[in-house]
This record gives sequence, structure tokens and C-alpha cells, in this order.
Amino acid sequence: MAELVNRVEKMGLGLLQEWPLLVNLATTLVFVVFGQSLLADLSHPVRFTFMLTWLLLIIIFSIFAVVRHAESLAEKLGEPLGTLVLTLAVTGIEVMIIVATMSTRHGGPTLARDAMFAVIMIVLNGMVGLTLLIGGLKYKEQDYNLQGANSFLAVILPLAVIGLVLPNYTRSSPDQTFSPIQAAFLIIVSLALYGIFLTIQNGRHRAYFRTSRPTAEAKDAKRKWRVVHEVYSVPYHVLLLLAYMGPLVILTQQLAVPIDFTIRVLGAPVALAGFLVAVLVLTPESLGAVHAALANDLQRSVNILLGSVLATTGLTIPAVLMFGLLTGKPIILGLEPVDITLLSLTLVLSTMTFSSSRTNVLLGAVHLLLFFAYLLLIFQR
Repeated sequence: MAELVNRVEKMGLGLLQEWPLLVNLATTLVFVVFGQSLLADLSHPVRFTFMLTWLLLIIIFSIFAVVRHAESLAEKLGEPLGTLVLTLAVTGIEVMIIVATMSTRHGGPTLARDAMFAVIMIVLNGMVGLTLLIGGLKYKEQDYNLQGANSFLAVILPLAVIGLVLPNYTRSSPDQTFSPIQAAFLIIVSLALYGIFLTIQNGRHRAYFRTSRPTAEAKDAKRKWRVVHEVYSVPYHVLLLLAYMGPLVILTQQLAVPIDFTIRVLGAPVALAGFLVAVLVLTPESLGAVHAALANDLQRSVNILLGSVLATTGLTIPAVLMFGLLTGKPIILGLEPVDITLLSLTLVLSTMTFSSSRTNVLLGAVHLLLFFAYLLLIFQR
């Protein structure tokens, strides 16, 4: 009886920490009722800055809360299933933001392509480079399970090329798009490959995605995480995760207005919108990967980062194509020649980086160089 009372008290304290949910719901209600008038005229700099900052902060708080509950589920479910839950939660947010934005008049046909390409560049170059660099500076060399990384890349490479490069060379539909038959085929193939990968990851080859002996730093970091984040039951975290994700659909539709205004007024490149969506979605997950690298748990970093790219190519592309088929909206997936060059370099470099079970500072520096080249080419082509 005393243990039950203690659990209820802890859960009550946990609910008090969910104040971002109340702010999230209140903001959603305000924009449902007054959103059209609030965003009608953004020409005044103060009004524009306030609206953009307000929406961004609420969405970021919500995404961090989703990731926090996904990590709590990861703690309950164990690896690699735990990292999979985190990846699927972040991918769900990504799909929601893209679809919600493209459903409005502010979302262009290239938004999904730009966002997915940005995810690949940010993760495989920016975040992989950063984690390898800081891990190498702190520990000189770090190791991970090579079979797991190769399994990720074996699925990422064909899906990325088929989804983002092949549309430039097909003739059955114009403007770097897929025909309905091609889109349906890619949806089936992508989901099938992702399903097979999940079977391997969570079935007979779970050991590919685990370290044989966790380091002392990783164990210490895990103990500290347990102190900061109280873990409750699986239904508790699932319900709160869904509660945070629901209002994001409405808030991201509202966020599309100031982002579109920024691009039109400042003359910024259209690809910037996709980059902002990717940064918004990837921030919490990227912080988790960096924290794992600092704790000398590179395996978790690899699982998080490569799993994020795999989910983008294996789940986001099919979801966006399905949205296009159902709504009749054109979905331009084919990359421009400059971006195809960057994608090719990134995939080749990633294959070389993860060809050895130990990493160092040099590999991280090369990945970061490619990331900075990507940032430059967003604005200067």
C-alpha cells in the first residue's frame, strides 16, 4: 500500500513538470480562434519577430517533451527497441510538419524534398561529424558495432538514390516527380525494406546494434539520466507523447506563414524552409547523440543518427508520396545537380567512415567540411 501511494505521489509530481503541455494547448487554442488575424499582417518587424519567436519556442518545447517521453519509453523497452521508438517519434513529427505545411497555400511542392535532403546533410555530415570530432578529441578513438552501421547504410543508400535522384531521369512524369505507378511502387518498396530492417534490428540480429561491453562513462551517464528523468509506466509516457504531438499539426501550419513571409520579403532561397524544418525536428535528437558521444557511447549515437536518416528515407518519403497521391498535390522529389553531387559525396564518405569499427578526429572533420559546403550552397549557387 505504501509503495502504491509513493508511486501516485511521484506521478503527481511528474504531471506538475508537464507545464509545457498547458502552454502548448493554450497557444493552440489561441491560434485556432485568432490565428488568421494574428498572422494577417507581418510587415511590422516587432509583430513579425514576436509571432515567429512565440511559435518556434512552443514547437521546440513540445518537440523536446516528445523526445523526453520517447527516451523514457526507450529506458523501459531497452535497446535497440528504445532508440527505434525515439526515431519513430521524431520521424512522426517530421512528417506532420511537412504535410501540415504543404496542406496550406504556403507550402511549395519542393518543401518535402528540401526538408528530407536537409535531414540527410545535417545528420550524415553535421551531426556525425560533430559526434566523431568531439568523441575523438576526448577519447582519441571510439568504437561501435560495425555490422549495425553497415546494416543502416545498406538500406539508406538505395532508398536515398531512388527517392531523391531517380525522379530526375524518369520520363513518365514531368518536373522531377514520380508517376502514380512509380510513386506507389516506391511506397511499397520503402515500407517493405524498412520493415525487413526492423525485423533484423529487433529480432535475430539485435546484437548488431549494441556494444558488447558498455563503457564506464556510458554507465555513469545512464545513471545520471535516470536521476534527471523520472521513468513511469509505458501507458503514462505514450499518452503524454501523443498529447504533445497532437497540437503540433495546428502550430506548424501557423508557423508556415511567418516562414513563407521571411522567404518572400528577404528573398531567401526556397531551400531555407526545408532546412529550418529539419533543424526544428532534429535538435533534441541531435543533442542526445552528442551527449552519448561525450559519454563514450558511440553506439547509441550511431543508432540515433543513422536511424534518423533511415526513417527519413524509409518512412518520410512514402508518407509524402502517399499524401501527394491522396490530395493530387505535385510532389517534387528530384534534387538539383549541385545537391546530387553533395548527396553522392555524403553517401560515399559515410560508407568509408563506417568501414572500420573505430573512429577518429579526421573523419569528423571531413564530414563537417561537407556540411559547411552544404550550408554555403543553400545561399550561394
